Order: sequence, then structure tokens, then C-alpha cells
Amino acid sequence: MDFLTLAQNRYSERFFSPKAVEQEKVERILEAGRIVPTACNYQPQRFYLIRRPEAMDKLKQVTRFHYNAPLVVLVCYDLRTVWTNPGDRYYQNYNSGEQDASIAATTMMYEAEELGVHSVWIRGFDSKTVVDTFGLPEHIVPVMMLALGYPNERAKPNAWHFKRESMEHFVTEL
Repeated sequence: MDFLTLAQNRYSERFFSPKAVEQEKVERILEAGRIVPTACNYQPQRFYLIRRPEAMDKLKQVTRFHYNAPLVVLVCYDLRTVWTNPGDRYYQNYNSGEQDASIAATTMMYEAEELGVHSVWIRGFDSKTVVDTFGLPEHIVPVMMLALGYPNERAKPNAWHFKRESMEHFVTEL
């Protein structure tokens, strides 16, 4: 399948089966997030796997948007390794962390789809609560969570998935 077709077919899964994602697939998904382009190749993205029962219990304390996925990747960045642009007058003290972590998360999401593993992007949480609950270092900044797994019998794309604006909505030539 070509990439555009893969991207069109992928949807945010909200109905996961309890079946575990095979370790070989987990490793490929994580590799996809490791090799992405980052600002100045500083590679600040960090991944935390949530799949053990005690970690899942903590996850349920920080977000209700877990959809009972058997695996959640907490995607973060390390403030110590981000590229910064202090001279930007519009975004003062800009750093590339969220951008770099988002590129990694998106790439992992599409690799998962290629492997037949469904996903949903989760941002319904308080970052400080996540850091405190999981005991992360203060220099680690949570960006999002990527829930991964196989669909259950209720799985189907949300109606919103099929609503797309026209190309003219997005593109302006300067």
C-alpha cells in the first residue's frame, strides 16, 4: 500500500481488544520514532512504555482517554537536548521539543498502521500530573500519549474521520 492510501485509511481507534502487541512490532514502531528528523539532529524525543498492570493503573489516574489499549507510549522530550531559537521575535525562547516529539509520534503512528496495529493520539492530561505520577525527571516534558493495539468488534472510524476541508482551505501561494 502506498503512503497516501495508508494515511487515508488510518483512523483514531477508540475500541481496543486486550490482545498484546507483539514485541517485534513494538520495536519497529519505536525504531520509527527513533530515526525521525529532529531540529539540528539533537534527538530530544523520549519514549516511556506503559503496559505493565501497575503502569496501567497509574495511567488511569492521569487520563480517562486510555481506551483500554494494551500499550501506551508516553512521548516526551528532554529539555536539555532541544534546539532553541532565542532570537525569534514572535516565539520568544522557542525550543524544538514539542515539534520533534510530535514528528516522532506521528511517524510511530503510521508505522503502527503499516503493521496492522491501530492507534489513537491522546492529549487529555495534565503534564505536571504525568511527571509526578510516573516519577519522571523535571527535564522531561510530556507531549502526548500514543495508545496502540488491535481493534475489537466495536472498532470503526468516527464520522469525523471522513470530514476533510478542501485543498484551498489549507494552501495559499505567497
